Amino acid sequence: MIFHINRLTPKSDLGEEQVEACLDLLRQVGETCPAVKSYVVGPHPAEGFAYGAVFVIEDLDGYYEYLNHPAHVRLELEGIGLLARFEAFDITDSADPEIKAKIEQVQGRHFAEHPEIAALVAQAASFTRPGGEGTTTPSS
Repeated sequence: MIFHINRLTPKSDLGEEQVEACLDLLRQVGETCPAVKSYVVGPHPAEGFAYGAVFVIEDLDGYYEYLNHPAHVRLELEGIGLLARFEAFDITDSADPEIKAKIEQVQGRHFAEHPEIAALVAQAASFTRPGGEGTTTPSS
């Protein structure tokens, strides 16, 4: 199993409706992507992020399906620009010593297949994905 975890903080100038729309995009991924076995979207209870989401995915094939599902692609295209800060990471019960590299390969393949998303990530204020490639940090 792979637990794909997202932590995010919307830009401070967004209205409540825009924030809810962003959270709804996250929920749509969980509700419509067959690879997602369960999910949760809600407030992040620790400092540093406002909200979080966890998507439970069975394996690497499901992880690839999740990343490329139309609802997830839409989330990235519409949501990245709304965020002041974003971080994604994974926790897995896999005993495969190469699982980290395999997850990073799936992420890299996703960005290679969707250069428009990679471009948005490159422009994001603060965006960290599994493996750290494509990481941007605040300029201030």
